[in-house]
Amino acid sequence: MKKLKIPKNHSRVSKTLRLPENLVEDIQILSDMKNISFNKTVTQLLEFSLKNLDEEDKKSIEEKRKNFSEIF
Repeated sequence: MKKLKIPKNHSRVSKTLRLPENLVEDIQILSDMKNISFNKTVTQLLEFSLKNLDEEDKKSIEEKRKNFSEIF
């Protein structure tokens, strides 16, 4: 199993998410257990999920990222 690793600094973008109450509670509990912010916990969970997608989805994201980069 992979371990939670918190980066020191990175650029940030603000987004608003609407999450189910039980999910927020569980994430807050995990944050408290690890003594890190809610935001850092969510970021790490999302990064872990993206790194562990199936290969087809990873390829699709890479292709769309390339197209996105070409536009901007």
